[in-house]
Amino acid sequence: MRKVYQVCLPVLLVCLATVAVNAQSFRVQCPTSTITHPVAANNNSEPTYIGPTYTGTSGYPAAPAHVNGAIKCQQISGGDGYATMGDGTQTYMFSFGPLSGLADIAAGNPVGAYGAGAGTEFPAVFNTVHPGLTPLAPGDPATTVDGGGLFTYNGAVGLVGDSDKLVPGSGTGAAAIATIGPNVAVVGAVIDVTITSGGSGYVGAPSVTFDPPPPGPSATTAQGVAFVSGGVVTSVDITYTGSGYTTAPAIHFGTGQNACSTSSPPAQCLTGHVDPRPIMDVGVMNGNIPAPLMAIDEDDEFFLTLTNVGMIMRPDLFEQHTVHFHGYPNASSFYDGVPDASVAINIGASFTYYYLAPDAGTYFWHCHITPPEHLQMGMVGQLYVRPRQNRVPVGGGLYAARQQQDLDLRTACVSANDILCSNPLPAASNSVTRAATGNYAYNDGDGSTYYDVEYPLQIHGFDPNFHFVGMTFNPEGFADMKDKYFLLNGRSYPDTVTAGPMETQSTDGANHYSQPLPSIINIPAGQKALLRISDLDVTEYQTLASLGIPMKVIGYNAKLLRDQAGNNLYYTTNSITLAGGESLDVILDSTGVPKGTYYLYTPNLDHLSNDAENFGGLMTEVRIN
Repeated sequence: MRKVYQVCLPVLLVCLATVAVNAQSFRVQCPTSTITHPVAANNNSEPTYIGPTYTGTSGYPAAPAHVNGAIKCQQISGGDGYATMGDGTQTYMFSFGPLSGLADIAAGNPVGAYGAGAGTEFPAVFNTVHPGLTPLAPGDPATTVDGGGLFTYNGAVGLVGDSDKLVPGSGTGAAAIATIGPNVAVVGAVIDVTITSGGSGYVGAPSVTFDPPPPGPSATTAQGVAFVSGGVVTSVDITYTGSGYTTAPAIHFGTGQNACSTSSPPAQCLTGHVDPRPIMDVGVMNGNIPAPLMAIDEDDEFFLTLTNVGMIMRPDLFEQHTVHFHGYPNASSFYDGVPDASVAINIGASFTYYYLAPDAGTYFWHCHITPPEHLQMGMVGQLYVRPRQNRVPVGGGLYAARQQQDLDLRTACVSANDILCSNPLPAASNSVTRAATGNYAYNDGDGSTYYDVEYPLQIHGFDPNFHFVGMTFNPEGFADMKDKYFLLNGRSYPDTVTAGPMETQSTDGANHYSQPLPSIINIPAGQKALLRISDLDVTEYQTLASLGIPMKVIGYNAKLLRDQAGNNLYYTTNSITLAGGESLDVILDSTGVPKGTYYLYTPNLDHLSNDAENFGGLMTEVRIN
């Protein structure tokens, strides 16, 4: 009996694990409108700030006085992956990866204008079904082509229409003629399609297939997408011209895809349903360090979906994951990410966190499941919230705009009433107006946090021995943990000055953009750069020094350095020191600084290498150009 038990129990556990995976419940959520943002058409850009959202009420009014902010959405995976250090060492990680904004990640964009980048997208971008010309594959976005063109997809990976709301395809009779011609790059390519008969009765756009060219070394089949208006096929766009054609190929149309087809699906059909296959293809072993960046604006409603795809290198671990916004003022503990007070996400499941961005500043986020382990293994990321002051009309008074915010009870910051007020009014009124260019780090009311360019810099360190035993099924030595690799945005020198995303080949045989964010700081001569610096170390304090360009510290732990009387407490220094779990906002002013290359580095010499001499460590370049 004992032998039977010993044999059957492992088999039973494997079967149960298989059932759990097959019964996955992946979902994604990104509403196009809410009570606070009622008009869907207005929620894909940041509106001008002209007054508080709500005024003079302690309850919840029927409609906002002024709609401020927008809706932004992001999808991330929780799993594992690899990263490459400055000395060439490949390191195993527990990590988060991108499941939205893949094209922005592939371009190495930290963030675009008002959130258009780094995976944080407006609903119009996020709620886009992948066109399906070439299926998403392991390694995306490192796979750089899609249907013969450049990789451009930024929507939510796996998003599909709700099958309960699909309208069956129909329609027949469409016909078309293809035209081929010489091409400077491809000989015998399809260059045009003329509709000779549009057919009728199409509910959705039909599929389009071209006959293949005659066999040959350069023969590839053309691809196209049909468009329908009034039930009639009106045109066909060629998405891939093909090659090797000697005569025009025949074109065939399907009976019509459903109303939630891949070409412009109606929004009402996208209810959060996903296809798990592309999520697993893209999310597995696709971990990033740092984790995907999140950048939102005050008054935004932010919907963040975490999908737990499991740890492929550690199948023995049924690890849950969460997202904890460190130091971030959540409205409800339900979304705080501490599993004791909220929820944890199992393998094969998704959960959408909701945040209403209240206070500008530099924050960070991490997994809160066994934090010493998961933070050490790489499950840490950056987050910052930009102030309303950026949206004040050019020429508008900054002091008056800051006063307006105190009329909204949700955002009021009056020192006389709240000793924890994080952003008091300036001590004296002023006539400073919104500049025509640049932005501000905080709602300063006096323009003192102005900058022209911004750079997020996440400091992180790890113990390579801890990572090795974490991959090899050995007990992890928490008491002996000591960081020996030191990183800026997941890279150590000289990789910190490598432009664009860095690739690492993983155990699936594909290259992954494991370290997408460069750390080079480029400042146009005479301009100011805002450095959003956060430290996610587990065991070490970290110091960064700047020689030749003084650092003005304006914010600490997402709080403007200003006393309750409104006096600015900014200070100028040539070095800063942070502990794990701290952030600083620093301005580098290049006014009067000669053009050239300067260095931002740690004066702790043992932190200038990766567990050995020479390569690695906390150092990057500041280029005045």
